[in-house]
Amino acid sequence: MQCYKYPPSLPVETSIRFPSSLTRYLLKNIPTMGAGPVATGGTDAAYAHLVNPNRKWYNNKRLIALNFWILLLLITSSTNGYDGSMMNGLQSLPQWDGYFHHPTKGKLGLLNAIQNIGSLAAYPFSPYLSDGLGRRTTVFIGAFIMCAATALQTASVSVGMFIGARFLIGFGLTFAAGAAPMLVTEIAYPVYRAQLTSTYNSLWYSGAIVAAWTTFGSFKIQSTWAWRLPSVLQALPSIFQVALIFFVPESPRWLISKGRDAQALKTLAYYHADGDENDGLVQYEFNEIKAAIELDREVAAKVGWKTLFATPGNRRRMRIIIALAFFSQWSGNGLVSYYLTKVFITIGILDPTIQLLINGILQIWNLCWALLAASLVDRIGRRVLFLTSVAGMVVAFTMQTACSAVYDQKKTESAGHAVIAFIFIFYAFYDIAFSPLIVSYTVEILPYEIRAKGFTVFNFAISLSLIFNQYVNPIALDTIGWRYYIVYVVWLVFEGAFLYFFLIETKGRTLEETAALFDGEDAAAALAQAAHTGEERDEKGSSYSERVEKA
Repeated sequence: MQCYKYPPSLPVETSIRFPSSLTRYLLKNIPTMGAGPVATGGTDAAYAHLVNPNRKWYNNKRLIALNFWILLLLITSSTNGYDGSMMNGLQSLPQWDGYFHHPTKGKLGLLNAIQNIGSLAAYPFSPYLSDGLGRRTTVFIGAFIMCAATALQTASVSVGMFIGARFLIGFGLTFAAGAAPMLVTEIAYPVYRAQLTSTYNSLWYSGAIVAAWTTFGSFKIQSTWAWRLPSVLQALPSIFQVALIFFVPESPRWLISKGRDAQALKTLAYYHADGDENDGLVQYEFNEIKAAIELDREVAAKVGWKTLFATPGNRRRMRIIIALAFFSQWSGNGLVSYYLTKVFITIGILDPTIQLLINGILQIWNLCWALLAASLVDRIGRRVLFLTSVAGMVVAFTMQTACSAVYDQKKTESAGHAVIAFIFIFYAFYDIAFSPLIVSYTVEILPYEIRAKGFTVFNFAISLSLIFNQYVNPIALDTIGWRYYIVYVVWLVFEGAFLYFFLIETKGRTLEETAALFDGEDAAAALAQAAHTGEERDEKGSSYSERVEKA
């Protein structure tokens, strides 16, 4: 999810931009043995010449295998998307609504929020499992818990049992969703890292599509299996992960952090260079990872969790990360993600079949936009995508609010249809940034030693925002109807202002360049020197952490 984010459609030699001082250093010091074909034609080739331009994901067996294992990790997000869409669909099913005695307001909010309450309970343990037991083992533990939880959910005979099962789903999901995207970014081939990591959160909609069309298809089942069938299908991604996760390569960064350097080098060589441990790209990655981990550990050993807020650079990181977490759930999308049925009711769409059909089409629409944006993150840039996204959402949500008001006052059918149209437009803008980028951007700006902890803070903030949404939204919609939308319009304007002033562009940058953006140019040069010479102290005896603090 970080380091090397170069779109395969761009010429390799023009895809990388180093700060000038760092470029001069790297041109002089990077090893070049076994690098394969050399890309020429520009001063940006310091790292690019280590990548074989003829080695693509579709013409190399080991890259194909690696991307297949990455796909197994990416579907973790599908489980989460399935849950949100399934709960939307179940609210439209008379069989589910009647079986659980027509839950409304607070109880309905609890049914939706309990999964995130379960996630909160697991956050204190998640980073320690990821860093202690490894990324793969943590994904396995989370997937196993979710398999057991979905079995309990399917067998529920009371609302309490259903709520308990959803708590366990959230508990297990925290482990799997905390480790999976980090493993993706730590094993992906450098050229495809940004696109693959951005695809992670985009696949939320793949689960949502399956759930939406499953509930649409089970609507005519005249028994409790109308809702039990969608429940049991929620376990499918987790079943695949339990069965196959230990075939996935473990993170080289985690292996090096545990002193298993030889295994890490072998893993990098096998998947990134057809087994050649002397390949220039492999040596570059290995040396950089090793140096960065040692230097980050030096800081982490001093302050532990405080590292997240100990330096100006990390405080800038956490300010952006926490803001993105809340923005991703408080942009008005929470209304549609969990309470689309109530939105339909406010505009007079009462037929459950029509409700389920629109929900199913909406999820396909969302997936297409999210995957398109994921493929363009390095061409367009993070900042442009985020600002365009928020501007579009402000306009679309304002129009949705206006049309809802017209329908409420005049009961004009065309106004109700316009609301549906603006929901689709709103989500197109939401999907171009907040679906693909919130996870990838978060992980790419976090150094290895604080990545698990920082990502846990990000997920914790998301759960807090979701719990608030899931309790408040149904009550507010029942009480003030469309007027509640005005709150989100005002909040979206605030989001736009925050992102304009604080979001930092990371397009086409390596770890060193990200360090330069957040910690200063001196800190970046210090890390580069340690990565390529193996020295932890400069000629004056200053360590990297000391130079970061000075920077």
